[in-house]
Amino acid sequence: MADAGPSRVVSMNLCTDQLAMLLAAPGQLASVSYIARDTRASAMADEAMAYPINHGLAEEIYLLQPDLVIAGAYSTFTTTAMLRRLGVPVVVFQPANSLSDVRDRIKKMGEVLEREAAAADLLAAFDRQLAALDIEADGRPRAALYSANGYTSGPASLAGQILEAAGLANVAAELGYDRSGRMPLEVLAMADPDLLVGTTPYPRASRSEDILGHPVVRHLAAQGGAGQIRDADWVCGTPHVLRAVETLAQERRDFLNRERSE
Repeated sequence: MADAGPSRVVSMNLCTDQLAMLLAAPGQLASVSYIARDTRASAMADEAMAYPINHGLAEEIYLLQPDLVIAGAYSTFTTTAMLRRLGVPVVVFQPANSLSDVRDRIKKMGEVLEREAAAADLLAAFDRQLAALDIEADGRPRAALYSANGYTSGPASLAGQILEAAGLANVAAELGYDRSGRMPLEVLAMADPDLLVGTTPYPRASRSEDILGHPVVRHLAAQGGAGQIRDADWVCGTPHVLRAVETLAQERRDFLNRERSE
């Protein structure tokens, strides 16, 4: 069990799951959400196999006898409200919209778990890894983020910040997208990005992903695709976002090398 702080913590949100797994003392974390084991969504799916899972239901979480429940801002409100009425402490984490938010969420999780020293170590490692990426200042290829339903992300989003940290110029910013929104195919085609950053399709057919198979998208991906980025590295404000930054930084270098050789 943990030496101090809450001794039986239950997380019911994918992002808090991962932060808790990174920082909790042995025996401190009693359960994580079932999504934590989903390799498509979770960057720590293998680690999550070591923990019992929950489905965000008030009854099952209450029976786990937690002395602290950690939830996300968009977790089931009825569950968190009922747990609070039953006297269970609940801490809610807001989603991260920037790399600065990632640092804040790590720090907050350390405080909530009373694992401040572990959080300080994780923050130091995060800062070292980010600095080590050493993105060159010269040349910022124009990149477009494009996912199911034609959604893109602007500079005031975590995905947009990942793009910028990798040394790429976000086409969405040029077009007036601040956070997230749908980018029509015609607008994407006219923007003609140097690199197209897509997502990995789900194994089952989804109408929301039909747009990713459109000839315009396939053409842009063929002429300058930055590959199908692993979604799990992008979803949550955890140190794993640095893998996404590193992947895009390499795509940027490859693009610039092609340009110089032509």
